[in-house]
Amino acid sequence: MSFVLYEQSGAVVTLTLNAPNERNALSTPEQWAAVVDACEKVKADLSVKAVVLTGAGSAFCAGGNVKDMRDKKGIAAGSAYDIRNGYRAGIQRIPLALYNLDVPTIAAVNGPAIGAGCDLACMCDIRIASEKAKFAESFVKLGIIPGDGGAWLLPRVIGMSKAAELTFTGDTINAQEALACGMVSRVVAPEQLLPEAQVLAQKIAANPGPALRMAKRLMREGQHMRLDSLLEMSAAFQAMAHHTPEHDGALAAFLSQMK
Repeated sequence: MSFVLYEQSGAVVTLTLNAPNERNALSTPEQWAAVVDACEKVKADLSVKAVVLTGAGSAFCAGGNVKDMRDKKGIAAGSAYDIRNGYRAGIQRIPLALYNLDVPTIAAVNGPAIGAGCDLACMCDIRIASEKAKFAESFVKLGIIPGDGGAWLLPRVIGMSKAAELTFTGDTINAQEALACGMVSRVVAPEQLLPEAQVLAQKIAANPGPALRMAKRLMREGQHMRLDSLLEMSAAFQAMAHHTPEHDGALAAFLSQMK
């Protein structure tokens, strides 16, 4: 059975991490590849306008395999040089694939999102949490560092001060604390999590696909680009947007409501 379940309803794709007995830990090359492959499938399908990412069972994603670390197996196997290359060719492919998806992504965090699981949620554009969700940038507790981009992702989600606090302490926060610091945009009852995420995804998907993709790309580029450069890119994207049939259809629908 695939580690990632891929389900599409209209323009919305739901990706479910499907190893509930292992709390959806990201432990093996096959699992990392499954996430990357799912992202590539989304990227190749222009009919997709939004993605929901969640976990099967009680956890969103429990991070890496601690026993493998103890036994110097899997991601912790070999020399320091081997481990470095293993990260670069393995789990680090996930942030490059997921964070850079062209379409908006929603993490529906159903339970604990620990270590790499916390970072996985931060790779998405929007995070909605179940009341049972917990978050921890817990790497320091194991004497390691965020090896999958967390040091870049977390400060952009919650700001440097709070990101530093969570990274340096490894503390776990609950859903309400995550809401208070801006890690998630809403907290809902467990049974409402996926319905809420799907409603939001469908609301996003009701908008023209080219505009969604270009708006997301501008937001991503705006995190490291100068204002004048972003304005130039925005002008080019806007010129393209004005010439899409989706723009013409949206204008016609808007104007018809004014009659």
